[in-house]
Amino acid sequence: MIPNIKAERSPFYHSLVAGAFVFIGTVALIALFTTIMTQRLGSQIFPNVYINSHNVGNLTKDQATKLLSRSNALFAKTSVTVLYKSDPIATLSAQTINLKLNTQDVIEQAYLIGRVDRAPSRFIQKINTLFGIKKYEFNTSLTYDEHRFDEVVETAEDSYNKPAKNALFSFKDGRVTKFQPEANGVQIESKSFLTDTRAKIQTIKSSPKNITVELKDKVLKPEITLAQSNNLGIEELIGEGQSNYSHSIPGREHNVVLGTSKFNGVLIPKGETFSFNSTVGDISSLTGYQPAYIIQNGRTVLGDGGGVCQVSTTLFRAAINTGLPILNRTAHAYRVSYYENDSSPGFDATVYSPSVDLKIKNDTAAAILIQTQVDEVNKLVYFKFYGKKDNRKIEISKSEVWDVSPPPEASYEDDPTLQRGVTKQVDYSAWGAKARFNYKVTYPNKEVKNEMFYSVYRPWKAVFLVGTKDI
Repeated sequence: MIPNIKAERSPFYHSLVAGAFVFIGTVALIALFTTIMTQRLGSQIFPNVYINSHNVGNLTKDQATKLLSRSNALFAKTSVTVLYKSDPIATLSAQTINLKLNTQDVIEQAYLIGRVDRAPSRFIQKINTLFGIKKYEFNTSLTYDEHRFDEVVETAEDSYNKPAKNALFSFKDGRVTKFQPEANGVQIESKSFLTDTRAKIQTIKSSPKNITVELKDKVLKPEITLAQSNNLGIEELIGEGQSNYSHSIPGREHNVVLGTSKFNGVLIPKGETFSFNSTVGDISSLTGYQPAYIIQNGRTVLGDGGGVCQVSTTLFRAAINTGLPILNRTAHAYRVSYYENDSSPGFDATVYSPSVDLKIKNDTAAAILIQTQVDEVNKLVYFKFYGKKDNRKIEISKSEVWDVSPPPEASYEDDPTLQRGVTKQVDYSAWGAKARFNYKVTYPNKEVKNEMFYSVYRPWKAVFLVGTKDI
């Protein structure tokens, strides 16, 4: 027979049971308290909840909105200016981009404290807020219509984006028929701009003021460079010259354009001497030139090709700006106004085939390609020399002018072909002068070449024809 043994429970067991009852009771009391307080709060935000350091606890959503609404008024007068290369390209007001704080969204987040869906989290939040264990802090941020800045970016891309250009170079019969130096492209950095804008706009919150955001770009490199496109050593622009032919008569303008075209695409081989007359060829009505004023036998008269000296003058200026040796150059007989439109006296070069020629030498390390352009709107002629730089230093002094003398008195000559009483001016006065400038080229090997260019301009009288023909 098994004896009846009564088990004895330890004091620890009794303490554990007692503690459990206390814990359950405490939780029950806390739950009851939180339930009662939640009912009392009703639609109010739980205590110890803050938005932008403002205590919104025990406030309704509307009360919290009213409390925080004053902040939006601070941003109403602000604006965002977009800069591109330091120039403003757009200014957007706060109203345009609908700039404001996301107050309502944050109030909704604050209101959910103690009201989240998950029961454990909800209970813990209630304990934390109601017993002051933890503060819940929220901060608003500025919101705006980003599509307004998307529009700015799209406009900037249309205006400033350009693809890189590969070099083109092909020639036939000693003349370049297709030429285009390489050119870098540009691409607007759209993504980084929008990111920078977001960050910069948020700074308005702490310091309401107008801000600027810079629109940046990046360089796009071409795949084919000029150096890669030919085997003549031509790599870059090495010099250029220009002249202004304003106030020319139509025939002269025509001849300037035609004469300039004869030099576009011409190659000067390394070490070769270049002749203007040989390149321009025949200058007459047979080759398309029109009558314009030329100097002939001491008079200014109409002749085929007047204006070609504008071309030789521009070539001369390009040659000295490149530092090339000038083998032959002749100044005009008198000061021609066209060559002083954009220059002091002395920087001109006349030609008259076959005796008066302009000759230059290519002493660079590569061939030279001549590219020409005429701006017929602004009356400008451009000569550009492409080749390979060798770091020669070019120094051209200012023109020195002396022995300035007034033009002689005008002469009046009878003309039986004009009706009596008719006077026609056929030559124009010009002041005489002497001019000179120094041309110095220092080569990489320290060799120096100095040359003084002299010009002697005779005073020129006006000539009038007086009609003697009777009716």
